[in-house]
Amino acid sequence: MLGVDTGGTYTDAVIYDEDSSTLLAKAKAPTTHDDLAVGIGEAIARVLDASAVDSGAISFVSLSTTLATNALVEGRGRPAALVMIGFEEAVLDRGGLRDAIGRDSVVMVAGGHTPHGAEAEPLDEESLAAAVTEVAPSVDGFAVTSQFSVRNADHEIAARDLIRERTGLPVTCSHELADALDGPKRSVTALLNARMIGLIDELVSTTTEVLDAAGIDAPIMVVRGNGSLVSADFVRERPVETILSGPAASLLGAAHLVGASDAIISDIGGTTTDIAALSDGMFDFGAKGATVGGHQTMVEAVAMATHGLGGDSEVLLADRALGADLVVGPRRVVPLVVTAQSHGDFVQSQLRRQLTADAIPQEWSTVFLQPTAKATQAVLDRVESQLMERIGDRIVAADTVVEGSRDALATRRLAARGVLRMSAFTPTDASHVLGTQSTHNGSVARAAAEVWARRCDHRGKAIADSPEEFAEAVTAALVRQSAEKLLAAAFVSDGLSERAAASEVVAAALDGSPRTAQLVAGLAVPLVGLGAPAATYYPAIGELLGTKVEIPEHADVANAIGAAVGKVRLRRRVTVSSPRRGLFRVHIGAEPDSFFELEPAREAAIERAGSAVAAAMVAAGAPEFDLETHWDEKSVDVDGRVLFVEGVATVIGTGRPQLD
Repeated sequence: MLGVDTGGTYTDAVIYDEDSSTLLAKAKAPTTHDDLAVGIGEAIARVLDASAVDSGAISFVSLSTTLATNALVEGRGRPAALVMIGFEEAVLDRGGLRDAIGRDSVVMVAGGHTPHGAEAEPLDEESLAAAVTEVAPSVDGFAVTSQFSVRNADHEIAARDLIRERTGLPVTCSHELADALDGPKRSVTALLNARMIGLIDELVSTTTEVLDAAGIDAPIMVVRGNGSLVSADFVRERPVETILSGPAASLLGAAHLVGASDAIISDIGGTTTDIAALSDGMFDFGAKGATVGGHQTMVEAVAMATHGLGGDSEVLLADRALGADLVVGPRRVVPLVVTAQSHGDFVQSQLRRQLTADAIPQEWSTVFLQPTAKATQAVLDRVESQLMERIGDRIVAADTVVEGSRDALATRRLAARGVLRMSAFTPTDASHVLGTQSTHNGSVARAAAEVWARRCDHRGKAIADSPEEFAEAVTAALVRQSAEKLLAAAFVSDGLSERAAASEVVAAALDGSPRTAQLVAGLAVPLVGLGAPAATYYPAIGELLGTKVEIPEHADVANAIGAAVGKVRLRRRVTVSSPRRGLFRVHIGAEPDSFFELEPAREAAIERAGSAVAAAMVAAGAPEFDLETHWDEKSVDVDGRVLFVEGVATVIGTGRPQLD
């Protein structure tokens, strides 16, 4: 089996023998964002060479990715429009919906249904058609949410058909992604899906082309956020379900590698740190759905916290009342040592200029900008256009083109949209200064650290006395921030608020600042560190949290191992409601079916859920599977009589992918 993980920084590949449970070979290659085929192809070629396995012997390919997760954490994604049917405008202020929408367009039209599936108001197709025609030129896709569409999806389906006919653009319907009530959260989920379609489609298509070129003829499976596998064709329609795909694969791989029953597992990559609690050998699924980049979705995923904190996270200076603190993340940038591989002379010359200048280095010192392939087709406002004109088609030092606050905001926007590639100082650069990492030439990192050390806080005090002191401060900042995030995950696992980890008391315990009180904050279970940077940072994190740290062999490719050993797991839920005594409605997507007794309605709900799971399991690539059925019923006691409120039939299918 071939397992591939396309991350924000590296693409990992492993060849795994399922019969003997043996890792035969592993390999890494840099992820090439402008052309994913290059990085994927290189990783696959390297792992085939390392294993001496013939490409024709590969019977199964599994793919996990952090690309969708990273895009959400960093605020990137393709522009999309949200169509809301039957909602008042006030709903935009619920469930984090307005924040998720950001600069995207919103179309609100009449329509929708009641909680029991009856039409509340006819769909205003005329207004919808006019609005869609106006918005279409500025977006790459649409998301549609109708009031109570999980009880009757007719209006979402009609809107989808109208939009596709008029625009030819992909359309995401909220009822296809979530089966629970909560219109705002369904809207967030559908909108994020619409933004991710192009990204995941490109990844799957690229992987298919690379496999064909390598002579590998095997089914492709993709890891979902809940750790299960589905076919590539299945995930093309539901790309949002790959949110946390890479992290889920890493956690599965970690559990497989260490065989632990209780632990905090943390995977640190170039862009993010993903944390989950393993209890009695099992991971929990988030009851509220995955939260990524501050967006609460309804995507089923392993309960984990994802933070923009990694080896390639941008180092920033935050002025405080008592001085200045270094902050790591959440934005990923290209480490300076990586940029120097192709532009070393230029980067060195600009850093020497900044070192010898009379002026004290400022925010944009040690930052470099370069247009990407997207720059030629990007839609820009006036400030952005002027900035891009100054940059041209070359790499530039940011302090020579960013001339004020408006330029600074424009630069951040263009970087978030992938129009500009930003290179800046990162923990990876700090590791090169300190000699704990030697992957690249560290001279550029040291020069940049020297520039940084000359920067001053608002009181005029220098940030550090030497490049090494500055690099140590960056590492300490990453360790301290990581410790706080790990404690937050442990608190949540224990039923406490994650906000407590950021409290003044916990901060004092971690910093060792009290002189009278004795405060201790740490972990009571082992910490398992994954990811290439884990060996660099996690021993210090374990010491700070007073716990044993385990970094398993092959931890650097746990994500690809998790992709290879995963299973197909799908769930379908069908709700039975009762609008009045003696009437039961089974909600199956479109117009609900009605029954006059509960038992036939319950049996129908279980049968529909089972049929849906069976069909989905085959489509997902697992024609042989086991089914698990649950019926949950809610009722109330009214004057001594039991009154049925709602029932939910849940059917879960589990199976291994079919191998050629």
